[in-house]
Amino acid sequence: MGSARTAGWVAAGLIVGVGAGFYLYRLSRGRQRTKRGVRPSGSADLTNGSYNDVLNAEQLRKLLYLLESTEDPIITEKALVTLGNSAAFSTNQAIIRELGGIPIIGSKINSPNHSIKEKALNALNNLSVNVENQIKIKVFVSRVCEDVLSSPPDSAAQLAGLRLLTNMTVTNAHQHLLSTAVADLFGLLLAANGNTKVQVLKLLVNLSENPAMTEGLLSAQVDASFLSLFDGHVAQEILLRVLTLFQNINNCLRVEAVQPPFPEGSLFSLLYGEECVQKMKALVNHHEVDVREKAVTIIPKF
Repeated sequence: MGSARTAGWVAAGLIVGVGAGFYLYRLSRGRQRTKRGVRPSGSADLTNGSYNDVLNAEQLRKLLYLLESTEDPIITEKALVTLGNSAAFSTNQAIIRELGGIPIIGSKINSPNHSIKEKALNALNNLSVNVENQIKIKVFVSRVCEDVLSSPPDSAAQLAGLRLLTNMTVTNAHQHLLSTAVADLFGLLLAANGNTKVQVLKLLVNLSENPAMTEGLLSAQVDASFLSLFDGHVAQEILLRVLTLFQNINNCLRVEAVQPPFPEGSLFSLLYGEECVQKMKALVNHHEVDVREKAVTIIPKF
């Protein structure tokens, strides 16, 4: 690693004296131009110009070394953005893992700098599309969950963490890692706004598809205001997801035995209480056909 170490320190010195964007870009590109590729959405423009190259393994290795060795927050953030954009390509997802890049990127979620934390989470999110990468990323799930629940409400870092957790729960393999956070996620759902609320719902819908998570979901203590999400005037992207969550739980109850009774104030007591029955009956007449169809499938389960 001698030549890479030399290149890394020379580049780091130049970055401080001449300008972070240009020299980080030159480091990541190397001296040989790569074959032109499709530019991923939102790719970083590190030279205030156009950046259309897909980084190769050697360039990624140098970039990871720089990320690991630098303490400059500007360089760190730019490196994370470039790595995150590179991870939009399936080939690079594997290369970054094989280069040992996931622990290097993951270590940056501990940064007190919210912008660096967000960029690290975005990079891990792109990497998590690869199932093999999820095995490496799962060690960060508990920390990400803690950060999501303690982050400033509706912040960029909170949303980035929720996106990563959503990707990590698309399959059942790692959902159990969130078992102890279910009640807090419902609390966040009710406190959040806009995109954050939708993202929490996507995560909860993922969990609701797994019969092994059903009892934990139904026993979670959830504020009664949760039922207001079933009101007919609620935005369709929220209403449909809440109905999907309910529908998934009903489906899971067919295949997974649960241990009632559930305590007062639990999700079970809300979903199968009289107030929710009335809301479902009202939704059968909703003006949107998708909402009506979901409500119709749920009512017979009461």
